[in-house]
Amino acid sequence: MIQFQGLINIRRDLHRIPELGFQEYKTQEYLLNYLASLPGERLEVKTWRTGIFVKVKGLNPLKTIAYRADMDGLPIVEETDYSFQSEHQDRMHACGHDFHMTIALGVLSYFVHNPVRDDLLFLFQPAEEGPGGAEPMLRSDIMKEWKPDLITALHIAPEYPAGTIATRPGLLFANTSELFIDLKGKGGHAAYPHTTQDMIVAAASLVTQLQSVVARNVDPLDSAVITFGKITGGTVQNIIAENARLEGTIRTLSVESMAKVKERIEALANGLEIGYACKAVIDYGSMYHQVYNHHELTEEFMDFTKANTGTEVVLCREAMTGEDFGYMLDEIPGFMFWLGVESPYGLHHSKLQPKEEAIGTAVDLLCKYFLYKAN
Repeated sequence: MIQFQGLINIRRDLHRIPELGFQEYKTQEYLLNYLASLPGERLEVKTWRTGIFVKVKGLNPLKTIAYRADMDGLPIVEETDYSFQSEHQDRMHACGHDFHMTIALGVLSYFVHNPVRDDLLFLFQPAEEGPGGAEPMLRSDIMKEWKPDLITALHIAPEYPAGTIATRPGLLFANTSELFIDLKGKGGHAAYPHTTQDMIVAAASLVTQLQSVVARNVDPLDSAVITFGKITGGTVQNIIAENARLEGTIRTLSVESMAKVKERIEALANGLEIGYACKAVIDYGSMYHQVYNHHELTEEFMDFTKANTGTEVVLCREAMTGEDFGYMLDEIPGFMFWLGVESPYGLHHSKLQPKEEAIGTAVDLLCKYFLYKAN
């Protein structure tokens, strides 16, 4: 059974080698090498693209309980003072997936040495940050063969004290969609604007118009966000831009609101084409289904944690964050929860430094919970 310092070493090893979605080759190799070091009598390992399925066989299985850990990093330049900083240029584990994988290995190792009645399935899933690995992994032949009866996952939360557990029955994470809008008009000399269709002006107008969608088309008792994080257009200061591109995101707390927001975006883009004599092309990129926790299982997990550990349990609010684990919960009963890691810097920040003691808390909790559910 792996000890706490061993878990810390694993986390730091994984932190050094962050890779983008479906490029997690070194990460997969590291995980496979670790799995090969474990006793193999009850272990069955199958690879899927850059991900891994690991079954720990039960003594007399009646069901299968699964835990999912995402694997990929982000295209961020790390700015921590770690001695184990990322060795991959412009890549960083800034969303805690190094924690998620380490916790999975800790729990998996325990049950390799301490088998329970039921089968346990550990999913090391690539591409959570994009383009989305959960849905294709769910549709894979391996998942069809090993489809679990219950599935759970966690996500680190910098805003909570280290080791705190936070979750809620029902909606936990929002529906999300990327949003890319390309505008094409007619460029020309800045001195002759009447002979052009200026896409800088068109883009500015569209950004302003789209802010009315949430304010005037979404139920005030619901929630939605349209955010643009990047605008590009033009070449130099004295040439009117022929092209412009808006890059952003949509987040809603209901499937219905997502459909309504997209409907209004398309209507306003059509109006822009008429008003500015241009062409507007919309691409929604990656779309993630909401994370909706099974009510009874989540309440049971919260009650179990309170009764059997010294861990603080918080009933949290919904979050506008996105997570492709929602696709798995849409078909398999289960839940997701936050693991507090207490960092002054948030998720996706170049200086995120989660407290490592939370790893031991999570491994201990999940081992106890799986012992309870799998016997």
